[in-house]
Amino acid sequence: MNPFLHFRAATAADTTAIVQLVESAYRGDASRAGWTTEADFLDGRRTGTDDVAACLARPRSRILLAERDGALLACAHVAEEDGCGYFGMFAVQPGLQGTGIGKLVLAECERIARDDWQLPAMRMTVIDIRDELIAFYQRRGYHRTGVFKPFPYGDARFGLPLRDDLRFEILEKPLPEDIPA
Repeated sequence: MNPFLHFRAATAADTTAIVQLVESAYRGDASRAGWTTEADFLDGRRTGTDDVAACLARPRSRILLAERDGALLACAHVAEEDGCGYFGMFAVQPGLQGTGIGKLVLAECERIARDDWQLPAMRMTVIDIRDELIAFYQRRGYHRTGVFKPFPYGDARFGLPLRDDLRFEILEKPLPEDIPA
């Protein structure tokens, strides 16, 4: 683990910073500095204070923050869902994407699901046209399940689609108990 990166669980006091980070990583021109931008196919909001509050209030749910010298660099939501871990709300500051911080955050979320909650697998939903993002997760052991969920067209809480062919695919990774340290 990177000795300069500090992980902690978010609190309600972190809500505004989390929303700003997630929005900067996925929406608008600022997001184009990184490779996770969705600005070419989604406009509007990516998350909001209501989403963050719901994650914080949920049992067996944590928003993990990655900080360096007190500055928020990345975040992700990890929770128990349907007997497995669920990974979402993942964001790294656009200018720091590609530096390895995201890999460390993902690994820590997997550790929480496996070691703290004893869950057998981690799942996530990814917009299926995001080939580069899916490839990133596949390199980390996730596989495409072929299970799709419709994009919530008409619900502005999930963004304003700029195309009509969006849908989510579930990715999954087993979390074996005997991971070497």
